[in-house]
Amino acid sequence: MPDEIPNVYIVERLFSSSLVVVVSHAKPQQMNVYHFKKGTEICNYSYSSNILSIRLNRQRLVVCLEESIYIHNIKDMKLLKTILDTPPNTTGLCALSINHANSYLAYPGSATSGEITLYDGNTLKTACTIPAHDGPLAALAFNSTGSKLASASEKGTVIRVFSIPGGQKLYEFRRGMKRYVNISSLVFSMDSQFLCASSNTETVHIFKLEHLTDSRPEEPPTWSGYMGKMFQAATNYLPAQVSGMMNQDRAFATVRLNISGQRNICALSTIQKLPRLLVTTSDGHLYIYNLDPQDGGECVLIKKHRQKQEGHLGQSRESPNFQEFNQKHHFCKADWGSRTLWSSPGSSPAPKTGYSEDGGALRGEVIPEHEFATGPVCLDDENEFPPQLAVSRGKDIDFAVEVS
Repeated sequence: MPDEIPNVYIVERLFSSSLVVVVSHAKPQQMNVYHFKKGTEICNYSYSSNILSIRLNRQRLVVCLEESIYIHNIKDMKLLKTILDTPPNTTGLCALSINHANSYLAYPGSATSGEITLYDGNTLKTACTIPAHDGPLAALAFNSTGSKLASASEKGTVIRVFSIPGGQKLYEFRRGMKRYVNISSLVFSMDSQFLCASSNTETVHIFKLEHLTDSRPEEPPTWSGYMGKMFQAATNYLPAQVSGMMNQDRAFATVRLNISGQRNICALSTIQKLPRLLVTTSDGHLYIYNLDPQDGGECVLIKKHRQKQEGHLGQSRESPNFQEFNQKHHFCKADWGSRTLWSSPGSSPAPKTGYSEDGGALRGEVIPEHEFATGPVCLDDENEFPPQLAVSRGKDIDFAVEVS
């Protein structure tokens, strides 16, 4: 089966479960849903144009096309809602909260301005619109609970964080002023205390989400303190654009990569009870940095890893314990490669398909072993739940896909 899907360009996995969604260049209008441990296809859907992105949580699966969005119920993969005539979205920009209790979906509400449309994936209604930026949007990201939404425009100079579902602006961070950049990654830490932004430049910025309160002790009178208060008071008389720029927070911590111009993806994680920044680049490198949660500053590189061309991970140059780190955080050999995702060909009979039109999407049903025929799809994974939700909620009996 994997040999029949060359040139895969979208792979989305339901947390650490066996459910994987794949889109290939050979069939860019078709989404295939697999149980990769069994090597079987669960179902597939075809759409009217190329699939640009896919997002999923334990409740919803969202397929984003350039001018429409399809929302499926992940329990049985039925199409619940089709949002037609969305503003042109050539990059497939959208974000879905991983907390299925409030499956909020965010996507551009305009092709010319930075308006965000917030859609409730549970009630299937628009929650609100947020005038986030002057220019078109470039990045969107929810925090782990779906209570905050971060955004950046194509300029990439200002990053804003809004409350969800109300849409009130909570934070405003300035990434830089000298040049416009393309934001390639925007991600919260699991505890929502930090927000990381990376771009096509060599600098990764980490912002701290905290507000100074008026209850802090009064500082002893000094000349610098006096001038600081005078400067702060003066901003009230300046134009709103200028005073707003002066009140924007700067980065709490930074990382300076030894490359620029390459696409990269970042993640903030806790490893052995210590905060870490992970940066993976398009040339196959994985960098792990230490993050000082108290003082911030320049992050220190502690490990570097390179992926070999044939798709197998090489050894860590900085530490012999990198394999243990990989196992702990669910990194595996060519984790998203077709060679290791599915069983060998012939392990199960090729599915026959039948098609029926459903709201503009064509569904191909797996016959005869369609796992949705008698109820929700059952996976073999029981430890699927994300760490932050497993700790706060325990076992989630509402999840219809049994995972491990």
